[in-house]
Amino acid sequence: MRTLCSSTLIGEFFVIGFAGLVAMKDPDLSMTTVWTVSGIAMFLCVVLCGLVTRPGGVVLGWALQLALIASGFVVPSMFFLGAIFAALWWASVHYGRKVDEAKARFAAQAGSSTPDAA
Repeated sequence: MRTLCSSTLIGEFFVIGFAGLVAMKDPDLSMTTVWTVSGIAMFLCVVLCGLVTRPGGVVLGWALQLALIASGFVVPSMFFLGAIFAALWWASVHYGRKVDEAKARFAAQAGSSTPDAA
């Protein structure tokens, strides 16, 4: 699960950075505000790569997905991109857990089928 979720988060890191560049063109927003919010979100993406397998990591990932969708109120294309990344996040969590379960089953089967050394 970690690999799939981390890949999604790194993709989001870059999308958030590019959205920050687009948001800078809004005359109602200060550059400080744009880069503070974008920087925090980008930092969270990197931190979550390490926390995704810990308790609450997936929940924090969902919170980031909701924030990404909500950023569409500032950069309208983020409604679409946020929804795409929320779908990718769901797939990463769902299929990542299935892969982890399959690996555990395979390891258990390989461990039980080893011949005893006599």
